[in-house]
Amino acid sequence: MILTIVFWFLMNKVEIEYEEVRAIVTDTSTKEVVNKKTHNRTTFYEVKVEYEGEEYELQNVHGLSGYYKGKDVKVLLSNDKLYANEEGIKSTSPTAIVYFVFLFGTFGMLMLSATYTSKMKKKEKEK
Repeated sequence: MILTIVFWFLMNKVEIEYEEVRAIVTDTSTKEVVNKKTHNRTTFYEVKVEYEGEEYELQNVHGLSGYYKGKDVKVLLSNDKLYANEEGIKSTSPTAIVYFVFLFGTFGMLMLSATYTSKMKKKEKEK
């Protein structure tokens, strides 16, 4: 858990390298996924842009507001991918990936601890 906290701070301090470029929106779409158990809906936004004659899927798009076919938009170029904002670049850095691994590991360990502790208490009560 301590390493999770340490990597959270490191992830937020990571220096990202990118170049601001202009691209043309070529297509936009939304996909709505419904959870069969909870009936909650999640919407995914997809924006495709053209930059230097190639089409890219714009990463880390949180909505379609401001993106329409033919519009010239400012995007961030990093590692041969185009991003809508800096947080998309930060969340895919090696430090962020290690942070997420530790985060899910910590959550899993907490769940196992809670399960194991409740089973031990139940056994003690049975005695």
